[in-house]
Amino acid sequence: MWVSAMEWGDVRIFLAIARNGTLGAAARALRLSHPTMGRRLLALEAATGQVLFQRTAEGFVLTEEGSAILPLAEQMEEGALTMERRLAGQGQRLEGTLRVSSADWFGAYVLPPVIAEYAREYPHVEIEVLTGTRLFNLAQREADLAFRIVPFDAPDIVQRRLLHMQYGAYVARSSADPVVGDGEGHRLVVMDTSTGKFPDIAWLKDRFPGAGAVVKSNNRNVQAQMCAMGVGIAVLPRPVGDQNPEIRRLDLGEDPPQREVWMGYHRDLRRLQRLRAFVDLTVRHLGV
Repeated sequence: MWVSAMEWGDVRIFLAIARNGTLGAAARALRLSHPTMGRRLLALEAATGQVLFQRTAEGFVLTEEGSAILPLAEQMEEGALTMERRLAGQGQRLEGTLRVSSADWFGAYVLPPVIAEYAREYPHVEIEVLTGTRLFNLAQREADLAFRIVPFDAPDIVQRRLLHMQYGAYVARSSADPVVGDGEGHRLVVMDTSTGKFPDIAWLKDRFPGAGAVVKSNNRNVQAQMCAMGVGIAVLPRPVGDQNPEIRRLDLGEDPPQREVWMGYHRDLRRLQRLRAFVDLTVRHLGV
C-alpha cells in the first residue's frame, strides 16, 4: 500500500491532525506553525493522490481512505517511537532535556526542592515541567517521567508508589470555624469531580452537609486562592495549604483521606542516566 512509502515525518503530521481534529491543535502538539501543518498536509495528499481528511466547520475528519491507513500509521509510529526510546535509553551523558509531568499543585509545591537540587548537580540538563490535568503519554515521549495520584495502567511502564500525600481542610484566617456535621453559613470550594473520583471531596461534603458548593475547579491552586479570599472551605494537599499564609488548617478530629502519589517512566528509558539521576534524587527527597 502507498502508506509504506510515507516518511515518518509525514506519518506524524497525519496522526497529529487525526488525533487533534484541527490544524492549530496539531501544530501545537508537534510544535510546528499552523501554515507549516497546512502545507505539509497538502503536500502529503498530493504525493499520495488521496484525500485523507474531510474539511468541516468543526475541523478535520478522516475520510474513508484516511481511516483505512490509520492502523498502519499507528503501527509505524509505535516502531519509530520504540527505536527512539531505546536509543534515548542508552544515553549515558548527563545532558539534554528531561520532561517531567505532574498535577499543577505537585509541580508548584512538591517538586521545586527536587528540581532545584537536580539543577545544581546537573547543570547541563534542561528540565521541562509539564503540569495540568492531562495525562501525558509516556510511550509517545510526551514526557519522560510522570507523577500521578493513580497507578499507571499502560503497558511497559516502570512505576513505584512514591509517597502517601496528606490532605487537610482549610478556611481563610479571618473565617470562623464551621461546625462539623452542619456547615450552615459556610460554602465549599471543591474539585470538579467530572475529571475523576476524589475521596477528599466526598469526605468534605459529608462533614459539612449544610454547606453547598460555591466554586468548582480542577486546579488546586485556584481552590487555595478562593479559600484565602474567604469564599469557602477547601480540602487541599498539605503542601499547598500549609504554605499559604492566608489560610489555616482546621482541626476536625480527623484528616481527609490520603492519596497515593505514583511515579512512572517507560521501561525503554530505564538506563537513561539523566532520568535515573532525577528518579534517585526524587526518592531521596520524597520516597516513603
